[in-house]
Amino acid sequence: MAGARIYLKREDLCHTGAHKINNTLGQVLLAQRMGKQRIIAETGAGQHGVATATVAARFGMECEIFMGKEDVARQSLNVLRMKLLGAKVRVVKSGSNTLKDAMNEALRDWVTNVLTTYYLIGSVAGPHPYPMMVRDFQSVIGKEARRQILAVEGRLPDYLVACVGGGSNSMGLFHPFVRDSRVKMVGVEAAGYGLDSGRHAATILGGEVGVLHGSKSYLLQDRNGQVRHAHSIAAGLDYPGVGPELSYLRDRRRIRFASATDREAIAALKELAEVEGIIPALESAHAIAEVLRLAPRLKKNHILVVNLSGRGDKDMGTVGEYLGMKL
Repeated sequence: MAGARIYLKREDLCHTGAHKINNTLGQVLLAQRMGKQRIIAETGAGQHGVATATVAARFGMECEIFMGKEDVARQSLNVLRMKLLGAKVRVVKSGSNTLKDAMNEALRDWVTNVLTTYYLIGSVAGPHPYPMMVRDFQSVIGKEARRQILAVEGRLPDYLVACVGGGSNSMGLFHPFVRDSRVKMVGVEAAGYGLDSGRHAATILGGEVGVLHGSKSYLLQDRNGQVRHAHSIAAGLDYPGVGPELSYLRDRRRIRFASATDREAIAALKELAEVEGIIPALESAHAIAEVLRLAPRLKKNHILVVNLSGRGDKDMGTVGEYLGMKL
């Protein structure tokens, strides 16, 4: 490919297969210090659920994961992994049966059992201090990327690109670079069937300011302020809100937001698999889709870092069904 030099920040190589372990390790240590015996969490794609179940097993804590019925069906591999790790998976059968509803139920459980239970939120969303805390734990991504690109190239990158659902992987990459005005940052939302279709999860590009799960940010909502259903082929992006700090940085014009449709994400997944021998998560494939558009337009001396937030094993059923391939 002509154009910019592209570097992958490979969080897919982390234990459990995604960036989520960075955050769960930090929070489980906090829960232990607080004397909690039980860990709960929400999950969409299942990666946060697996990471939470993993650290709970490591520290000998009871663990329960809330997951929407639709996500349980399309992420069955991760459901099995959570159960093997000793976690109980609570199937949520309300609303859209996806991540928003799993978070609703986890919050209800938490306020009922707050004396014994620690709620380990997986994204830069929810009530304070979760957006800040998750950002800080995930900023290891950006700190490493900064150190690594300086070692390899001797300078900072021209562009950072990351997919955005709630925003943990993107804020993790972006935060250590926020004050570096020369580094352009691009967040890629899920356009689903298209931004004009009404069936997407592009919260910032297609939403309005509101309050969800204890924080003020951009939301997908109707004229009455009711939260609309989100859609993405990537379960981890299928959320009608976004982290408040990402909303703030968008309003400050520090982050530019783009989007990728289901079709574009699948095409990007195939491209990376065929060119590099790396199968990304469908979430990460949205960022790759933007890279495939952006990189050819840049000069060869430009440097682009994209966060490969997770691996694609969990998505093979969804990808196979989309492509009409029988497993």
